[in-house]
Amino acid sequence: MRYRRLGASDLEVSEISLGSWLTYGVGVEAEAARACLDRAFEMGINFIDTANIYGRGAAETFLGEALAGRARDSYILATKLFFPMTDADSGLSAAQVEKQLDASLRRLKTDYVDLYQCHRHDEETPLEETMRALTRAVESGKARYIGFSEWPADKIKEVVEMTGVARFVSSQPQYSLLWRAPEREVIPLCAANHISQIVWSPLAQGVLTGKYAPGAPPPAGSRATSEAMGGWIGAWLQPPVLEAVEKLKPLAAEAGLSLAQFALAWVLREPNVASAIIGASRPTQIDENAAASGAKVDPALFAEAERIVSLR
Repeated sequence: MRYRRLGASDLEVSEISLGSWLTYGVGVEAEAARACLDRAFEMGINFIDTANIYGRGAAETFLGEALAGRARDSYILATKLFFPMTDADSGLSAAQVEKQLDASLRRLKTDYVDLYQCHRHDEETPLEETMRALTRAVESGKARYIGFSEWPADKIKEVVEMTGVARFVSSQPQYSLLWRAPEREVIPLCAANHISQIVWSPLAQGVLTGKYAPGAPPPAGSRATSEAMGGWIGAWLQPPVLEAVEKLKPLAAEAGLSLAQFALAWVLREPNVASAIIGASRPTQIDENAAASGAKVDPALFAEAERIVSLR
């Protein structure tokens, strides 16, 4: 496993990190989830990402229990806030930052998180109020560093230009061979301001593993067949997408990689990406995905892959 510095922080995060969206505490049984977590640590993954909204606290609760026996300084833990936890609790107001952070710490059974992230931008709360609240969270020791997910470039720029507040060190956008929107504005802006990307859905919810064949039903046990985990995958299961993904398989084989490893290596070719978040329901998926760290791929193969998916 290779490691990269997270923005302007002193955190060295594994190039492959383990996420818990739709999986732990929600769609994956506890025993299988613990096996995945254990295997992640065995493979050198040191970065675990979650959010209060995942299972409305269930993912954090699972992680709090599963991580309880490990030395707190042996892993890097990130969570988020923004989405409604109750009818009255949502957004990034100062009151919510304080309340939701304390609640997350209780569920995670820890005194601090290494990274506290704004899950989206809050149009209803003045940006300065949010940043002052996050700054207090850092000053209190409850959060070592702060970040954001899916923020528009103009809001990122506004925070970068603020003075007297804690600095963002990370951005968490969706980014994959099939979704390259962050390249237009977010990645260049962040790179110029010492903010790293922690990317979610680098395998397009498993579509870039090649397991979903065009014209065939989803394989049994896959995310697409799960009521708990498959609600967001439909856009990637369209025939043009699946046909393009099929054409990527020979390129991955030429690189000596599985398609999943090839797709993760493509994401990690970007210097501003510190880590690619994977989801896993079985330890074997951890093994395969972790092997993408440090993979060397001929840039010409990546260029051809980009050409293929651009034609879908």
